[in-house]
Amino acid sequence: MFTPYYRAWLPAWRGDPLGTPRKIRLPDGAVTKPPASTQGASIVPGGETAGAALARRFITNGLGGYGHDDLGAEGTSRLSPYIHFGCVSPRALAVRAREKRGVAFVRQLCWRDFYAQVMWGQPQTATEDLRPRGDRWVDDEEKLGAWQEGRTGYPLVDAGMRQLREEGWMHNRARLVVASFLVKDLGIDWREGARHFFDLLLDGDMAQNIGNWQWVAGTGVDTRPNRVFNPTAQLKRLDPHGEYVKRYIPELEHVPPAALAEPGLLARDYPAPIVDHADAVRAFRERRGSISG
Repeated sequence: MFTPYYRAWLPAWRGDPLGTPRKIRLPDGAVTKPPASTQGASIVPGGETAGAALARRFITNGLGGYGHDDLGAEGTSRLSPYIHFGCVSPRALAVRAREKRGVAFVRQLCWRDFYAQVMWGQPQTATEDLRPRGDRWVDDEEKLGAWQEGRTGYPLVDAGMRQLREEGWMHNRARLVVASFLVKDLGIDWREGARHFFDLLLDGDMAQNIGNWQWVAGTGVDTRPNRVFNPTAQLKRLDPHGEYVKRYIPELEHVPPAALAEPGLLARDYPAPIVDHADAVRAFRERRGSISG
């Protein structure tokens, strides 16, 4: 469980990290290869210099407004690719953020360590359920493709998937919604989602990606395994003015914000919903053998 881990994690480290090493030597036999996908590379400059500059700007100017619940505001740090590739030290970030009382951001850094420790203790969870639920996953290539391409007919889901394709990154709250839709609306195996994310994410860390997918699927550390994120309700909560959705779905640019929460009644060139959310969730819970959650 995360909260007890967080309480133990907070006092476990003190002071500044070690200084910058003078020289870094690659292990013998190590070779460099081009990434599986260059998606997003053109808009995210790589390297330690760029990462350190972004970290300084965020700690100085962005930490006070850091938040997860407004997709249109771009209130996240955007540091995850730099942390993933070792360009920025997560411990250094935690020290500086804690000095500035950035509790919410420090907590998110703890999630990174938490998932790493879960995978260290349970390495089989890279491909197997941490807590099997007896799921009977649906095999539907057409619906999987619609999800991957951002044409499910649910604006928040489609905006998130198009952001992933365009930028190699996605807002954390959007990640939860699109993952819930794949697993609990479409009934498709979480491993298909994790695989697609790995193909495109610039910050595709094994432990975090798998940990979050299993959390959403209810096969991981979530204490409410049948939790479902309603894509329409989440749109109203996370993007009430439609800024995020319209940024990635230009065909909905002229649709009034309130109308975005009416799937099936949108622009002519935007797809109708591929499933009815209420019916899909009911079917999911029947497959799970539960009506709770």
